Amino acid sequence: MPQLYTSKKPLTLVFPIDWENKKILLGMKKRGFGVNKINGFGGKLEPGETVEQAAYRELLEESMVEAQNMIKVGLNMFTFEGDSVGLEVHVYLTTDYRGEPQETNEMRPEWYDFDKIPFEQMWTDDAYWLPKVLNHEKFVAQYHFAQDQTTILSETFNLVDTVPDDYEQ
Repeated sequence: MPQLYTSKKPLTLVFPIDWENKKILLGMKKRGFGVNKINGFGGKLEPGETVEQAAYRELLEESMVEAQNMIKVGLNMFTFEGDSVGLEVHVYLTTDYRGEPQETNEMRPEWYDFDKIPFEQMWTDDAYWLPKVLNHEKFVAQYHFAQDQTTILSETFNLVDTVPDDYEQ
């Protein structure tokens, strides 16, 4: 795949999981990038913050759920036609958390059964990699989107034993 970005921006994405009841916590994005899409919880790093610290903070801010620990399960590089900045999204699961999900000014959380995940209301790529995560697999992937932010123009996807700290072209 040709080089599709000249710089990258690290972001986080966290999915609380209830393995016993086969449920995943997702949220309806109420504002900002991805508004009206259902997604995991996450976002930008604050100055001086590590990716993992940002993941803990974003989950708490967006859902009022406090992760006690997280497992890194994936790394997605998202690029968009006409944009030279790649979005390097570090994907985590947490099964050890405190608090009941609550609606915030940014997200409206809801538990979904694994077999009823609303992929039609999510980012197009989620249907490719999220089932792998729920099957206990780890991955590194790149998705290049058209300007409509829906059509995937190209992709690479690899299962891995260990998720790297950053995406290399």
